[in-house]
Amino acid sequence: MKKRKKTKSGRQGLQAVTLCISTAMVLILLGLVVFSVMAARNLSDYFREHLVVTMMLEDDMTDSEAAQFCKKLEGRPYINELTFVSKEQALKEGTAALGTDPTEFTDGVNPFPSLIEATMKADYAVNDSLQWIAKELKAYPKVAEVRYQQDLIEQVNRNLAKVSLVLLVLAVLLTFVSFSLINNTVRLGIYARRFDIHTMKLVGASWSFIRGPFVRQAVFIGLMASVLACIVLGGVVYLWHLHQPEITTVVNLQVLLITAGVVFLFGIAITAFCSGISVNKFLRMKAGELYKI
Repeated sequence: MKKRKKTKSGRQGLQAVTLCISTAMVLILLGLVVFSVMAARNLSDYFREHLVVTMMLEDDMTDSEAAQFCKKLEGRPYINELTFVSKEQALKEGTAALGTDPTEFTDGVNPFPSLIEATMKADYAVNDSLQWIAKELKAYPKVAEVRYQQDLIEQVNRNLAKVSLVLLVLAVLLTFVSFSLINNTVRLGIYARRFDIHTMKLVGASWSFIRGPFVRQAVFIGLMASVLACIVLGGVVYLWHLHQPEITTVVNLQVLLITAGVVFLFGIAITAFCSGISVNKFLRMKAGELYKI
């Protein structure tokens, strides 16, 4: 008798370990998709916030006036960062780029104007917003011209929209597949104990009393699977960071916390939900039906 109990207990323990590993593998895939979606969003913001809008200033604007103008612009809601480039600095950079001093051909006159390079906040770095922003900037006194790479911005936004759509579709599909796989794995584990469920029902145990241990076990397995999945995902991110430290520009603490939160929430909720559904299914069956499935 003790040997039978030990064998049964060992079999249930093996089923729990198998369920935990299977669930963890599914959660790893789901976590990778969530991580990719969050990182892609940050990458989109990073590109948009590094698109430069250049304001060419009039020759008679002094550096002090330009500094005051920059302070005024910093209060605008669409400005991310501002960089003032004086005529002297522009000449220095132009000389380095051309390999010769252009003043030698202009009788000592500096041909470069002073300018302000501005990057926009991500929400404003689209052509519709940049058009009215450019008009507003151009309306300021002593702003000669406003330039930005319209074609590049359109191409970046178009490509980022395509990537975001693909990741969103992939996330929806993988969520559905993950639910199906975890549901089938949980159901197989409960299927092996369907006669135990029927026996408890025969001795008068309530459905909630019978369901309770299965749901609690499923929650525990979901929690362990989530921990295992987060450890694997964290290890992948750490190894990636060792080889490419610059990923911190798009992979921040928020991305990691949201990914871990989704993994834990999905892992615990889906195993508990699937367990309750599966137990209810066997509770509704009569004794003869248990032998036919």
